[in-house]
Amino acid sequence: MLKTILITGCSSGIGLDAARGMRDRGWTVFASCRQQRDCDRMRAEGFDSPLIDYTQPETITAGLQNVLASTGGTLDALFNNGAHGLPGAVEDLPTDGLRAIFEANFFGWHELTRQVIPVMRQQGHGRIVQNSSILGLVAFPWRGAYVATKYAIEGMADTLRLELRDSGIKVVLIEPGPVTSKIRVNSIPHFERFVDWKNSALRTQYESSLLKRLYHSDGPDTFELPASAVTAKLIHACESRRPRPRYYVTTPTHIGGFLRRILTTRATDRILARLR
Repeated sequence: MLKTILITGCSSGIGLDAARGMRDRGWTVFASCRQQRDCDRMRAEGFDSPLIDYTQPETITAGLQNVLASTGGTLDALFNNGAHGLPGAVEDLPTDGLRAIFEANFFGWHELTRQVIPVMRQQGHGRIVQNSSILGLVAFPWRGAYVATKYAIEGMADTLRLELRDSGIKVVLIEPGPVTSKIRVNSIPHFERFVDWKNSALRTQYESSLLKRLYHSDGPDTFELPASAVTAKLIHACESRRPRPRYYVTTPTHIGGFLRRILTTRATDRILARLR
C-alpha cells in the first residue's frame, strides 16, 4: 500500500524539496500551499495540492477533507512546515504582529494537528512531524517573535509525544539551522508592516545590523545546507520504526543544542548576544 503524507508550505524551500523527495521515495504526497497560484504550480508538477492557509481555519478543514477524500479517510504522516518570520527587537513588536505570526506559525499548526490526530488514532498509527528550528532551542537577537513561536511548537510537540505514546502515533521535531530558503525575503513584508524601526530606541542597531542582513544578501550563511538536508531527516522520521524525538540539521543546531544542555544561561547569553 502506498504511504500518504500531507506537507504544508510547499511553494518553495524546505516544503518544496520535501514534497519532491518524499514522492521520489514512493510516497503519495499532498503538497499544500497557502496561495492558489502556488497550488496550481504544484499541480502542474503532478502533485495533489490542497490550499491550506494556517491563518484561515476554514482552509485547514477543507484542505484536510480533500486529502482524506482522496485516501479513503487515512493519512500516514503530517509534516507541518509552513511559517514566516517577523524580525525586530521585542520592544518594537506590536501585539498585533505577535498575534499574526502565532496564527501562521503556531495556532494553525495546532488546528491541523488536532484534526489529524483522530484520523491517525482510528487507524492505529501515524507520524506527526513538526518543523521547528535552532530558534526553538536557543534565542537569537532580533528574532523574538519567531523564537516565541518555535519555543511554543517545541513545548506542544513534547507534550503531544507524552500524551500519544500509547496510541501508535509518533511525534517528531526537526530542528534546522541555516537552510537555503526564502524565509528571510518572505519576512520583509511582515517587518515593514509591523516594525517602526525608524522611531525605535535601537535605530542605530537596526541600521548597522538587521537592515543589512534583511535587505542585502552576501550569499549563503556560514554552515548553510540545502533544503534536501531537512528532507533526509523527514524521510527517517517517517520511515524508521523508531523515529527519534528530535532531528538536528546543520552544525549550528548541534552547537545550539550543546549550549542549551551544557552551559549556564549566562554563558550561553554571552555567546548568543554577539549574533546580529
